[in-house]
Amino acid sequence: MNPLIPPGGRISATRLAVMLGTWRQGGSRQGASDLAAAIEMQVLDGQLPLGTRLPPERELADALGSSRTLIGAALDRLREDGLVASRRGAGSWITSPRQQGITPALPESDTLIDLARAAPPAVAGIVPAVDAARVALIDHLGEHGYSDGLPVLRERIAERYAARGLPTSPSQIMITNGAHHGFVLALRMLAGPGDRILVEQPTYPNALDAIRSAHAIAVPVALDAGGTQGWDIAGIEAALRQAAPRFAYVIADFQNPTGLRLDAEGRHRLAAALTRTRTPVVVDETLVELDLDGDPLEGPPPLASFAGDLAISIGSASKSHWGGLRLGWIRASEDLLGRLVASRYSVDLGSPIFEQLILAELLTDPEPSLRKRREDVRALREALIGAVRWYCPDWTFTEPPGGLSLWCRLPEPVSTRLAVAAVNHGVQIAPASRFGVHGGLERWLRLPFAQPADVLFEAVRRLSAAAVSVGGSAKSGLDLPIT
Repeated sequence: MNPLIPPGGRISATRLAVMLGTWRQGGSRQGASDLAAAIEMQVLDGQLPLGTRLPPERELADALGSSRTLIGAALDRLREDGLVASRRGAGSWITSPRQQGITPALPESDTLIDLARAAPPAVAGIVPAVDAARVALIDHLGEHGYSDGLPVLRERIAERYAARGLPTSPSQIMITNGAHHGFVLALRMLAGPGDRILVEQPTYPNALDAIRSAHAIAVPVALDAGGTQGWDIAGIEAALRQAAPRFAYVIADFQNPTGLRLDAEGRHRLAAALTRTRTPVVVDETLVELDLDGDPLEGPPPLASFAGDLAISIGSASKSHWGGLRLGWIRASEDLLGRLVASRYSVDLGSPIFEQLILAELLTDPEPSLRKRREDVRALREALIGAVRWYCPDWTFTEPPGGLSLWCRLPEPVSTRLAVAAVNHGVQIAPASRFGVHGGLERWLRLPFAQPADVLFEAVRRLSAAAVSVGGSAKSGLDLPIT
């Protein structure tokens, strides 16, 4: 592969034509500008990630029903703007989009409403669980205190997997210091500098940061609203063939940030593609318990049910119970788990005993607290949806069936500028570029619904004012007081 060309998949002319839709806005004299603008918007929205190879001009002209002259003129404009690079014999590919602004700092401040984190408070039952754990701790004080997982906690997590349709033994579970810790352990074991890792676009920013820190290369496949519940399985299959990643990272349940959920048929197809190429998959199930429209035990089977020993599932108590516990887990085959345990000792020596006892107590009878958690989050989802529809009616979204965030499409590509302006209006938000492998996604914004309802209404009211300040629009009743 030419080292001057970033790694990436090739998009067909037919697929690109479908993505561009009705791109011609003016007469033929404006055709090149319209086409260039349409391609630029796909880049800014993250649908054409950095390194994507564009089809030859002749093929694209045929697919769009346009002349090669118009296609060439549009590509010339994109090359001038730095969005496309070309080389004789190598074709053209997407490079870095124009910077839309600076990445805003997100300062810690009591005066700001924090919409940068999707983190709910502790469940109501945590104090009784702490009291019970204090008693149970006495039995462990004579031990050395280093643990990859208390047997009782591993057993209860294994039981939860079995209840979801994936038979699991405690020997397949390792306790970690959160799901992200589990991802980093899997990353260290499976990939090294220069290796490629398949990810969704958009995806969880901390996973992308970990990949960069490992000097690996994230290969994005854009989520497709027209695909199987959002996942472009054909695009994933192409990326597996062309990029040969060391592993894939997937959030199949209430994907962060989009809230999408992959259905059983899509999981079967995805697992089949991974199996054909023998590609391991790290499945992030952090949000699986937050099924707001159903029962987690009646949802699609875990992806590991289809992918078998290729799957490494990571979970967490941070969203279902409380982030302050800092506990998660890895579920994998005993062989893979043994390798993970061996590699872990270069990072840390285990998870804290007391917190494990608390979580084990919470999982003794998990349904009451989880049911209450889902009820509370469901009400917050409705509150946020109502606030957005009132204060920002030109922001569009698909109501997520679960998870903790609303993925809003903005009328203009101003996500980063809005994030900067929002701080001045008393709200901190993460620009959507943080969720893209190479930035972009400027027409999108993630709004978590993890704050009290009145705080969410006030936050969106302030955001609507910030949107006006960066050239957006807002409801005429913007300054009406909230009662």
